[in-house]
Amino acid sequence: MDISEHIQVVDREGGLLALAASEAGTDAKVPTCPDWQVRDLLRHTGMVHRWAAAFITERRTSYRLGGELPDLDGEELVDWFREGHAALVETLTTAPPDVECWAFLPAPSPLAFWARRQANETTIHRVDAESARAGTPSPIDADFAVDGIEELLLGFHARERSRVRSDVPRVLRVRASDTPDERSWTVRLSDGPPVTERGMAAPADCEVSGPAARLYLALWNRLPFPQVTGDRALAALWRERSAIVMG
Repeated sequence: MDISEHIQVVDREGGLLALAASEAGTDAKVPTCPDWQVRDLLRHTGMVHRWAAAFITERRTSYRLGGELPDLDGEELVDWFREGHAALVETLTTAPPDVECWAFLPAPSPLAFWARRQANETTIHRVDAESARAGTPSPIDADFAVDGIEELLLGFHARERSRVRSDVPRVLRVRASDTPDERSWTVRLSDGPPVTERGMAAPADCEVSGPAARLYLALWNRLPFPQVTGDRALAALWRERSAIVMG
């Protein structure tokens, strides 16, 4: 996916998030994030949108903490979220392609990193908002889901801070069953950070598989894995250890 496609996802998903949050109400519990209510979701995602945009607009070249969370609630909080989301979309759309700023995962450019990162950030939290509202969730495109799986496996969990580790070397396979080539990834687990290769690069001790969109949400711990074969302890290890810390 290119930068413009990721920006389109940010734009669409942020609108859906705000709509679901408004319909659910800020008091509503978020089933996919049991410790949160919708107000926590809006404050977090709205802060992240502003945090991300600031790296681009201010050309920040080193890490900085996010800003303070607003003392707002109800529709005022939803409006605050909408304002930050709109500003992020505008920032991503108008930034020079060669803008220099801080990024924390490999990407063709900092702008490509931030567009992709915020597309995934906003999509996952849109799913959270819709879980609070209940009803039928909005769909996730399979190509975007595959791209998001790659960000997670080849980006986040290639870092030293990944906690998905095993004292004994094991191999986890991830397979998107609804893609034309049944896209797959081989995740080698050890006492160091996971090492992921595209394809079936080694025999697997456990395979998690299913439609790309459901697999994407399962890897982000928003749904159970659609299908697990082999040693289910590896799937359980993922669910217990794979929570992401940004930055």
